[in-house]
Amino acid sequence: MSNHQRLDDGMRWRIVGKLETGQSQVQICREFNLTPRVVCNLWKQFQDTGSIERKPGQRRPRATTATEDHYLSIIARRNRGATASQFSRDLYAATGTRV
Repeated sequence: MSNHQRLDDGMRWRIVGKLETGQSQVQICREFNLTPRVVCNLWKQFQDTGSIERKPGQRRPRATTATEDHYLSIIARRNRGATASQFSRDLYAATGTRV
């Protein structure tokens, strides 16, 4: 699989089914073109919880709002040579938000 694609529930259950029948994680990784970490984490989750469902809210919370993102993109287009530190200072001066 390419980077950061989510496994659908059907594929997750197929992987767990194959693991329950005794197929090795290495074989499953090759068959589904996954990294060993993905299969191992899925198997651990299933053994711990009995479920394959993703927990909500596992992502990092956003540091900026959509409006602030739009403002940053405008600043970036106006000053192509600006650094991230300069963007952070400009955003703080305009909105009071620390990034």
